[in-house]
Amino acid sequence: MKAFYTILLLIISNIFMTFAWYGHLKLQEMKVSTNWPLYAVILFSWGIALAEYSCQVPANRIGFIGNGGPFSLMQLKVIQEAITLIVFTVFTTVLFKGEALHWNHLAAFICLILAVYFVFYK
Repeated sequence: MKAFYTILLLIISNIFMTFAWYGHLKLQEMKVSTNWPLYAVILFSWGIALAEYSCQVPANRIGFIGNGGPFSLMQLKVIQEAITLIVFTVFTTVLFKGEALHWNHLAAFICLILAVYFVFYK
């Protein structure tokens, strides 16, 4: 169950992270935050990032082998990076209509899946 909770928290964390890093661009596109000063955009993003850290830190603690979890630090990082790109891809293709997937993006994802495979390879 620790592996499941770790991955679930990493997914939730990455959803918040993606919105913290790129959500303000969508708000600007929608004319919601067009007139916000930069410090307000930063504070808004930090607020979202607090929710991200509230999931990321427990995910790493639960999942880390040193705390009784199933994953090494390398495995946790590679899993997190793969999740980040999946969440980012969904976010970008759904919310930003001008962005599209190309063959080289798919090739990169295959490389990431191979990275996950190799990091777990004994």
